[in-house]
Amino acid sequence: MTTFVVVGGDAAGMSAASKAKRDDPELEVVVFEKGEWVSYGACGLPYYVKGEIQSLDELVSVTPEEFREERDIDLRTGHEVVSIDPDERTVTAENEGGEIVQPYDHLLIATGAAATVPPIEGTDLEGVYTLGSMTDGRDLREFVGRSRSEGTFAQPDSGPACRFLEDCTAPVGIVGGGYVGIEMAEALAENDFEVHLFQRGEHVLAPFGEATSETIAGHLRDRDVALYLESEVETVAGDDRVETVVTADEEVPVGMVLLGTGVRPRTALAEEAGVELGPTGAIATDEYRETSVPDVYAAGDCAEAEHVVTGEPAYVPLALTANRHGRAIGRTVAGEPTEGGPIAGTAAVKAFEMEAARTGLVGDEEASEAGFEPVTETIEARSRAGYYPEGGTVIVTLTADRPSGRLLGASLASEYGEGAVHRSHAVVAALYEGATIADLEGYDLAYAPPFNTTWDPVLTAAKVMGGSL
Repeated sequence: MTTFVVVGGDAAGMSAASKAKRDDPELEVVVFEKGEWVSYGACGLPYYVKGEIQSLDELVSVTPEEFREERDIDLRTGHEVVSIDPDERTVTAENEGGEIVQPYDHLLIATGAAATVPPIEGTDLEGVYTLGSMTDGRDLREFVGRSRSEGTFAQPDSGPACRFLEDCTAPVGIVGGGYVGIEMAEALAENDFEVHLFQRGEHVLAPFGEATSETIAGHLRDRDVALYLESEVETVAGDDRVETVVTADEEVPVGMVLLGTGVRPRTALAEEAGVELGPTGAIATDEYRETSVPDVYAAGDCAEAEHVVTGEPAYVPLALTANRHGRAIGRTVAGEPTEGGPIAGTAAVKAFEMEAARTGLVGDEEASEAGFEPVTETIEARSRAGYYPEGGTVIVTLTADRPSGRLLGASLASEYGEGAVHRSHAVVAALYEGATIADLEGYDLAYAPPFNTTWDPVLTAAKVMGGSL
């Protein structure tokens, strides 16, 4: 019997395991996961901490029991793979009972990414958190509940679930203005915490471009989030627990700090097995997600992929990439070679009553670094017909290559529910087609007064851009 072994039980790993078993029921599929959770939506953790989602179980797509009993997958939680032997085609895993050596014919490394802890003093103090796992989410939710119910910064434990009381406010610090930082600013502010957000660069959400960044920053300030831009945190200070965030310019008293400074791919297991890394520092693969070691694949947040605009390796750890690349590997292992497909770096974020999206190369700096001669234009347009009683404004930034007119990327922002994220999908399609600005201007996008203007804001942006090329 052919054996397919998967290391890692989240999006990429379980998508690959499920698809392989479905396409080839005779295949033996073994999954090793060092934790207790599998197939969960980590992107929902800020909303669990906020209180919109009441249970961590709601973030689980498929339970371990369903994988074992309904999908006939040999899922082994609580098993950490500690080594891979490509010559013997085995993996060695450890659990409470000892050591297991498992042979494989095909192997998928789906070890994910770990939250980055910046090299600043004091990150080991009590009251300093990251948000990279279900356990992290549980700890933060308990912190929020205990702080609000007791009016203190009590150390979270495995005690009772959150109890939310009114009129409780306390200062917390967030280090990093990316996705996690913005989403957690909302989660904590909506629970009546006084939020201080520290960003080393001059913009929050820097990959979204200047116009979107400034729009979101303004909205955060409107919601009383204190922003410290171009403010690098030097120290997280305190005796036993965190008490102050220290920058070059000021000291801000806080009772908790969340580190939202990004993630790094978990590659140690692959490196020790002789698997090559790519220029991004993540695991390099070919179009079928196979690594430099035959019959060893990699997908998800530990692996890089080809960027659809540049054709070069890129590292953009997002859920859809993990799921679709895992699914492609499952089909390949089951006997139908399937390419994973390139990525565009498409992402979305919600910040209180605003939403934003980005895809491709956004802004002149990013596009220039990729070797293009860029031009960037930003427009504002109505989200719905002017006479319609509802609606708002959509801000659209397009970046194109001046000599060829090729569309390179876009960023959009709007009030929540006014369509910035969904409008970005048309741009994504255009990027995958290699469309020009003239092509995009000719797209036949849907129109009706409750949903749009006759000329969608994306089309309006293309018209304006066309005049600049």
